[in-house]
Amino acid sequence: MTYMLNDIDEAIDRKFLVTKSISNQVPAGTIVHIMDGKQESNGSVTVYYRITYTRQDYTIKFDDLKSFCKWARPDNFIARHYESFNKKEIQRYIKLKDRSFTNFCLPIILVALVLVWAAVLIVLKGEKTALILGAVASVLLVIVITFLFKTGKQKAMTKLYSKVSAKSNWGVRFR
Repeated sequence: MTYMLNDIDEAIDRKFLVTKSISNQVPAGTIVHIMDGKQESNGSVTVYYRITYTRQDYTIKFDDLKSFCKWARPDNFIARHYESFNKKEIQRYIKLKDRSFTNFCLPIILVALVLVWAAVLIVLKGEKTALILGAVASVLLVIVITFLFKTGKQKAMTKLYSKVSAKSNWGVRFR
C-alpha cells in the first residue's frame, strides 16, 4: 500500500521507514527522520534526511512527490520498536505490509484455477460431472487460498508483536 502526501512539507520532522533501496542511499528497512525538503517548480523534490540511530545526514532528489512516497512511508510500529528487530525481519514486515489480495492472492488463484480446470477436464473428458466438480473445486480453492493468505499474514504479525512483547514489560504474551 502506498502512502501519499500532498506536499513535501507534510513529511518534514517525521520518521519514515524506507521501503525501497536506491543506490548511494540508505537500504530498505531503515528508519529516517525527514529534516527538510523542498519542491521545485518543475515538480522535483529534494529531501534532506537523517538516519535516526546513527545521526548520518543524507540528501536525495526525486522526480516527483509520488516517487518519494514509493521510497519511504510513515510507520509508527517499526519506529517505536526498531531496536527489537533485525534488517531481515523489517524487510519481511515491509513485504507483508505491501501484500494485498490483488497483488498476492489473485495471481496464485488464477494459476491454480487454470491447473484445476485443466486437470478436471482432462481426467473427466467432458462429462457433465466435470463442470460441477470444476466449479466446486474452484470455490474451495479460492476459499483455501484466501484463508491461508489471511492467517499467514496474521501469524507473521503476531510473531513480530510477540518479539516486541518479550523484550518489554507489558506482561502480555501473543500466541
